[in-house]
Amino acid sequence: CHIKKLVFLSPTSTGAQGGSVAKALLESKHFAVRALTRDVTRPKALELQGLGAEVVKGDLNDKASVEAALKGAYGAFVVTNFWEHFSKDKEVCQVGTSCTVFPPGKLVADTAKRLGLKHMVYSGLENVEQLSGGKLHVPHFDGKGEVEDVHLAAYFENFLTSWKPAKAPDGNYYTLALPMGDVPMDGISVADIGAAVSSIFNSPEEFIGKAQYADVLSKSLGKDVRDAKITPEAYEKLGFPATKELADMCRFYQMKPERDVKLTHHLNPKVKSFSQFISENLGAFKDI
Repeated sequence: CHIKKLVFLSPTSTGAQGGSVAKALLESKHFAVRALTRDVTRPKALELQGLGAEVVKGDLNDKASVEAALKGAYGAFVVTNFWEHFSKDKEVCQVGTSCTVFPPGKLVADTAKRLGLKHMVYSGLENVEQLSGGKLHVPHFDGKGEVEDVHLAAYFENFLTSWKPAKAPDGNYYTLALPMGDVPMDGISVADIGAAVSSIFNSPEEFIGKAQYADVLSKSLGKDVRDAKITPEAYEKLGFPATKELADMCRFYQMKPERDVKLTHHLNPKVKSFSQFISENLGAFKDI
């Protein structure tokens, strides 16, 4: 029987999210996978190829390569990476409506429509600037919000890097600097996104509480980890790149945007809890 072809378009389809989705679709054996990447020789690209994907060289900024990748496909999964270029306009132009900047001409949505693709899933987030009446600015959300489809929660993987607990000044415990106050913030592991998106493609007719992170980290790591009770205002002054943007992101999360946890579990019944995720990644905390 004919197997529908799905195309993965991103700055690198071998990245964490794109790779997770591609692998889940390949495992389902319901779709053939064509993955667009700038470097087909990367180890992760070769891994996808070994799993049965057609890996093609291309770039979201190149109209010709986008059109070639989408040609003959049933559907597409699109994820953009704001942090690659720090440009909201460029992110919108890569995916959304016709644009005269970055690059000129037709873009993913226009090309997909013209070629007759049946199902396109864009990994998006809310337009925070619009929803907050212009009070908050989170460019890595806002651009995606202009062409939104699926809303993702914060990645658990952030706790392995920028949100990793830090030793308190007196050295007696660790602090978790996440400016959320007492408002819940949902999270998910990147690895679990793939199965959820796979379910969306398999059911097109259906889809056309602050996890106590400090408590879980304390129990899993065997160390005293406490909520730093840091405010967004104090977070902005920490000095690393994009602190204002990330503080506004947490201000937006405090507005309790909808994240359908039940739907996530429906799409991927094996989705991991935060405690399961930490237990599987204890090696990342050896340096604290």
